[in-house]
Amino acid sequence: MALRSKRSQAPKPIFISKHADDFSEVHCEECGSGESPGELLLCDKCDIGFHLFCLRPILVSVPKGSWFCPSCSKQKVPKSFPLIQTKIIDFFRIQRSTESTQKPSQDIQKKRKRSSSLVMSKKRRKLLPFNPSEDHERRLEQMRSLATALTAAGTEFSNELSYRPSMAPRSANKSALEKGGMQVLSKEDAETLNLCKKMMNGGEWPPLMVVFDPEEGFTVEADRFIKDLTIISEYVGDVDYLKNRENDGGDSMMTLLHAANPSQSLVICPDKRGNVARFINGINNHTQEGKRKQNLKCVRYDVNGECRVLLVANRDISKGERLYYDYNGYEQEYPTQHFV
Repeated sequence: MALRSKRSQAPKPIFISKHADDFSEVHCEECGSGESPGELLLCDKCDIGFHLFCLRPILVSVPKGSWFCPSCSKQKVPKSFPLIQTKIIDFFRIQRSTESTQKPSQDIQKKRKRSSSLVMSKKRRKLLPFNPSEDHERRLEQMRSLATALTAAGTEFSNELSYRPSMAPRSANKSALEKGGMQVLSKEDAETLNLCKKMMNGGEWPPLMVVFDPEEGFTVEADRFIKDLTIISEYVGDVDYLKNRENDGGDSMMTLLHAANPSQSLVICPDKRGNVARFINGINNHTQEGKRKQNLKCVRYDVNGECRVLLVANRDISKGERLYYDYNGYEQEYPTQHFV
């Protein structure tokens, strides 16, 4: 199981105040308590305090730069992306060729037939491609929902790992460096992953809807039934060395390579470039109710000698069900106890 990097390297929240001499009088506007001062955050405009975990959506770490409370920031529901086919096609850089969309449809039918003879032992079962909605208009709605979330987050859509100047080069992504070794994605499962990529390039989209919830922020729902072991998404973004990001306040970084030599460890940073994976929320793994919500698993694979991270259904998922996975993989250090 994989984990987002802040799940294993989360810095302790720091107390922020413009006035260093009145810490004792600061309290949370939401709960009224001055307890847990290390997790109190003060608005840079009105100086009112809030616990990170009392905010909705919650904050898991102190944000970079200035922060304004809900009243001062005048939080509103994000503006929807235009439901215009040409704009959506351009946003996701979808291939307009009809040939590119028809072939994946035929391939997925073959893949479904092939999967029907799989043995029932879960360890031996193969990954399945997602089953896109047949209704073209519905797929546009799904894509618009993701475009809305990405635009609100200031994130460019990308469905691949990105290697940028001044960050880790692609040559640093070597699965052989993984501490304890990394499981290899089988040839058939690699073909399934490539099929999913081809379908998305041609406009056949995973049946997912990104919705805005005042309690959880952007979150992802299944827009049709999803079968156990279906590939939901690859976790993508800019690849960087963990050592460069240890003091980064972002909460969406994912471990890509957990190397025996810490200086070689890599993380995925989806704040500038990313896809639907960055909006899938984590469970509260401190409660049984939270654990029951989990319907995805996060797995790191060796794919042709490189590390890749996949989110995969770990049970059948009903239409309308929200998607969750465990942010804590190897260690239990990511602060999920206040997750909704």
